[in-house]
Amino acid sequence: MAEQNLQVMMQEAHVARQRGDRAAETAVLDKALAAFPGDPLALNARGVRALADSDAALAARLFAAAAEADPGEQALWLNLASAHRLQGDDAAEQAALERLLAIDLRHLMGQWRMAELHERRGNLGLATRHWQNVFAMAPSNEELPPAYAARLDAARAFVRAQAQDFSDHIEKGLAAHRQALGPSATRRFDAAFDFIVGRRKGFFSNECSGFHFPFLPADEYFERHHFPWMPDVEARWREIRSELEGLIADPGDAIRPYVRMEKGTPESKWTALDNRLDWSACFLWEYGVPNQPVLDRCPVTAATLSALPRSNIPGRAPSAFFSMLKPHTRIPPHTGVTNTRAIIHLPLIVPPGCAFRVGGETRPWVEGEAFAFDDTIDHEAWNDSDQLRAILIFDVWNPHLTVAEQELLVQFFGQADASGHDPGGRV
Repeated sequence: MAEQNLQVMMQEAHVARQRGDRAAETAVLDKALAAFPGDPLALNARGVRALADSDAALAARLFAAAAEADPGEQALWLNLASAHRLQGDDAAEQAALERLLAIDLRHLMGQWRMAELHERRGNLGLATRHWQNVFAMAPSNEELPPAYAARLDAARAFVRAQAQDFSDHIEKGLAAHRQALGPSATRRFDAAFDFIVGRRKGFFSNECSGFHFPFLPADEYFERHHFPWMPDVEARWREIRSELEGLIADPGDAIRPYVRMEKGTPESKWTALDNRLDWSACFLWEYGVPNQPVLDRCPVTAATLSALPRSNIPGRAPSAFFSMLKPHTRIPPHTGVTNTRAIIHLPLIVPPGCAFRVGGETRPWVEGEAFAFDDTIDHEAWNDSDQLRAILIFDVWNPHLTVAEQELLVQFFGQADASGHDPGGRV
């Protein structure tokens, strides 16, 4: 009966509040509090009225009593924090929020209010940590009221600024040491640092659709020192480009679509490129088989590639081809077949607006500057220009394989092919 009486009073107070009659609401709540002095519902309702009246001291006393009566109720601790915030008592507000988060660490408004408190007090690291917790839990801006969405946008700007300040501080402190070491020695550290400050989303592992060789480093771009012959290839890039330009001027049937799917293949990310010259190729070697007519037309390219320590696996490797990407064409993200190889790009025709991403790092192609990467790590390419982009692409052994491992792989694939089984490993 007593509980019913209290509910009736709460309903009367609610009706009075809805019609804007503050005096009537206060009178009903005072009556309820007198009848039920220790009830957390009555204490909280009267506290909410006091908070609306900007009577922070009264609200704090009422919310504290309510929270003491029902310490597991999260809303009471949040209300108490609100009252202390109105009082300007940061320490008491933090204590109330800590009690709330001790009940539920994933309480969105508890994390939000804690982030604002630390930001206000200049505890920038703690503010950043709590804002990041908020970002992980908050719905999208479209699902939030405009004021909350705007506050979250401001919080994101704050976190970005903190990350930039931290980045600037660290980079300044390490500048001399990093310069002495050089970019090759610091590349892996730089990737870790970029991840910490939010410039990099994450790290990628190998995804081989064919033969996967275990325990090799999943490195996006291989270091140049693994390929001491690379400068010799770069020295001939203009002659190689000239041979390609001759092919483009009179292609015959040498240039074909790179993507050629079997009939009946379901639609996929490759459908837009299927049997189209938007991404085309002119092969010099394909799965270890020489394309003699093209090799005859490209003697410098043929001699340059023949001099390299490429893998030689009959029916599988090496492969080498000119890759051409028409204007405003993208190659979708994908992974290769086997991590036993490294893929080399020698850029030949690269207008502005072209780039290449492997894993978490995007690089522009620079004409005449070769690089090597692991194509079993997610990668993509694009040509946003109005001109053709062209590259010489070929494969060599993964530099982390030993000579003995290379020899074993040649023997293995030879035996597998003789047996009629296909363990994968083709491009």
